[in-house]
Amino acid sequence: KENGMIQIEQFRYGDNLAYLLYGKTAAMAIDGGAWQEILTFLKQHGLSLRFVTNTHRHYDHTPGDDHLLGKTKAAFLDCRTLADHEKILLDGEPVVVYRTPGHSKDSVCFHAGNDLITGDTLFNATIGNCFTGDLRGFFESIQRLMALPDDTRIFAGHDYVRDSLTFARHLEPDNPAIERFRQTCDPYFLYSTLAQEKKMNPYLRFNEEPIVRLLQKRKLPRATEWERWQSLMTIE
Repeated sequence: KENGMIQIEQFRYGDNLAYLLYGKTAAMAIDGGAWQEILTFLKQHGLSLRFVTNTHRHYDHTPGDDHLLGKTKAAFLDCRTLADHEKILLDGEPVVVYRTPGHSKDSVCFHAGNDLITGDTLFNATIGNCFTGDLRGFFESIQRLMALPDDTRIFAGHDYVRDSLTFARHLEPDNPAIERFRQTCDPYFLYSTLAQEKKMNPYLRFNEEPIVRLLQKRKLPRATEWERWQSLMTIE
């Protein structure tokens, strides 16, 4: 699917989502668990795989790495050593790395044009689990992503949409944006815009009046946005 100079293709394996970013000749696989489908796509489009990398090194995001590296001349980019704001060039166009610790210490996002591959940091209508225990760091990572332009397209590491929208509706049953997204999202090319996330994702709505009222009703701390976000993370 074209979006500016660098294009993006999405592949499924289980509920995981793999990605290929590509220009006219060069491509980069991210969380390439659907490695057979990726190799087929590369061949069909006459693309050379230059890089293989991951949004983080959890096992469900890495099973395609060795297959892709073994069957191409691609170089492996270890997400644990990528620098914040590092630029990876595909046919001269930049893919920018953001370090976004929280779900894992090594979590990164990849930004190309107005497409953002977020792994397990930010999902469509929810966020990842904070396995590091560093809630403050995770909050800062989410705030960083929220500062991007509203038309940024969010491509997540899993399709958790059904459960995520159900939980969002549980918290905000009168929020029309939740059902609107459910009816309009394309399961075969799944993404949301940051503008949509700000309207439906409770973990990005910690400053919105309905969420503040919800925290008040549940007698949870809400004096600052950091307290509100912490309180949201405790709700089941």
